[in-house]
Amino acid sequence: MNVTLWVAAGMLAIVALTGGLIKLVVPKAKLAKQPGAQWVGDASGGFVKLLGVLEILAAVGLILPGAVNIVPVLVPVTAVCWMLLMICAMVAHLRYGEVKPIALNLIYLLLAAFIAWGRFGPESFPV
Repeated sequence: MNVTLWVAAGMLAIVALTGGLIKLVVPKAKLAKQPGAQWVGDASGGFVKLLGVLEILAAVGLILPGAVNIVPVLVPVTAVCWMLLMICAMVAHLRYGEVKPIALNLIYLLLAAFIAWGRFGPESFPV
């Protein structure tokens, strides 16, 4: 189970890091033209960059605390925060009539829920 949780956290961290870097590097106008990113057109550039930074921090929070065993409770806390972010993303996609991205957000939400459940519960990090 521990290995499965690490793999899940690694996969979700890659998703978060990729999404965050894209939001930080790709210009807002170009990002808004991508499928599933209509919301970017109505958001400020600063908000898009802030989301990018938060996603990068989530990638770090899913791996680093557990890997170095410094405040490892941050791993499931980060997973819960990711779940909230995915709920907000699903709401935003619904508002813009973007149905396909919602399925992906739901998968990420369930993956984060698994990590939170596992790390708060049966496979929590030793203290």
